[in-house]
This record gives sequence, structure tokens and C-alpha cells, in this order.
Amino acid sequence: MARLPRFVLPGHPQHVVLRGNNREPIFHAEADYRFYLEKLKQACDKHDCAVHAYALMTNHVHLLLTPYKNDGLPKTIQMLGRYYVQYFNYRYKRTGTLWEGRYKATLIDSDAYALTCYRYIELNPVRAAGMVSHPSEYAWSSYRCNALGEADSLVVPHELYQSLGGSNSERQGAYRALFRAHIADKTLDEIREATNKAWVLGSGQFKDKIDAQLNRASAPRARGGDRKSDQYQAGKRINRV
Repeated sequence: MARLPRFVLPGHPQHVVLRGNNREPIFHAEADYRFYLEKLKQACDKHDCAVHAYALMTNHVHLLLTPYKNDGLPKTIQMLGRYYVQYFNYRYKRTGTLWEGRYKATLIDSDAYALTCYRYIELNPVRAAGMVSHPSEYAWSSYRCNALGEADSLVVPHELYQSLGGSNSERQGAYRALFRAHIADKTLDEIREATNKAWVLGSGQFKDKIDAQLNRASAPRARGGDRKSDQYQAGKRINRV
């Protein structure tokens, strides 16, 4: 079966995940992380994408970025992958693929999920990997830029981040405050499922809008028809017997 094209709307952010083949490490040394970030910026500049948040983990990468052209995201990932695989294979005397299949990506409802995805990504070294106790302790993410004002030429603030305050210090303080609350397990599951299955991540209203704009379903249809209908409920009672 042919793969459906990814959901892309220029100007809308995407949560992107790239994993190492067989979950093997894709970074071994500080130079690897630096080279990856350098080439990511070059690829984004060339193909008109803006990175808002990122976390480079040992065997995978999380990105929150906005493509401003229909083909901006795939061309950015393709260019980045080409440079990085060539570098990595030469440096570590290896051959073959580095990535686990296609990258995962989900189109995001900015109003409902953009700042949550910022946190989801930058908390990854704490929540998922247990590598540090606080995101500020991790060198290879955007947290220090977004929360502490550390210079990072790769990061472009999303408009919702910009709306957190009238100055850099106000925005950074408001952003740090967001990390005092836990992300609900239900929200974590929603982000993971939408990303892994390439569905749209957003409110029902946002998904309806995407359905209409792209003329395709943005989320899986409920099984068994209308679950609130009398017919469905009657069948459900019969099946319990």
C-alpha cells in the first residue's frame, strides 16, 4: 500500500522525531552533537524552516519546527541526513544506514499544543531518559536558550512563545514557570500517538479545519460507527450477554 503524504501546512509547526537504526546511538562525542546542530541550521536556512525547540538524545532527536514551504520539512531532513550520515560513517569507520526508516512527524495545533510540545521535547532528557534531574542541566537541548536566554543561533521563537511577555526576561520567566507543572499522562500519550502514527495533533475543531483544507482525514475514524447512536448502544448491550 502506498504511503499517504504527510500532513503539511506551511506556517504550522511540526513535532519531528528521528531515531537511530535499531535504537543504536547516533551521537558518541561532543563533536557529533555540534556537527548535527550546525548542519540542521544550514538545512533550515536553505529550505525555509524555523526550529523552535529541540533535544538531541543519544539515539534519537526531537524537533519542534515550522516549515514555510510545502517541501521545506522533507528537504531539510533529507539534506541534514545526507551530511550527517556521511560524517558519522567516516568518523566511526562504518557503512550502511544510520536512521530507523522514515522520520516521524505530526502537524500541531499551535494554540493548543505548541508550548506543550516545547516542554515535551525539552523535558525528554529528564522524563524519558533520566539523564539529568532538570532540563537546564542538559547541554544538547533548546531549554537554556528558551528559559535562560543562552545564545543559540538555531532557535527561532514561535509566536506563542513571544506572547509570554513583553521582554526577553519576562518571556523567559514565564517559560520557566510552565515547567513547574507536570504534563498529564493523557497529553503525553496523545503527543506520542499522533507523532508515531503521523496524525494531526490538536483540538477537534482544528482537525476538522485540516480535514477540509487537505481533503483527507486528519485522525483515525472511530470504529463501529456512531457510538452514541441507539443502534450502536443496542448492539453493545447484546454483545455483553
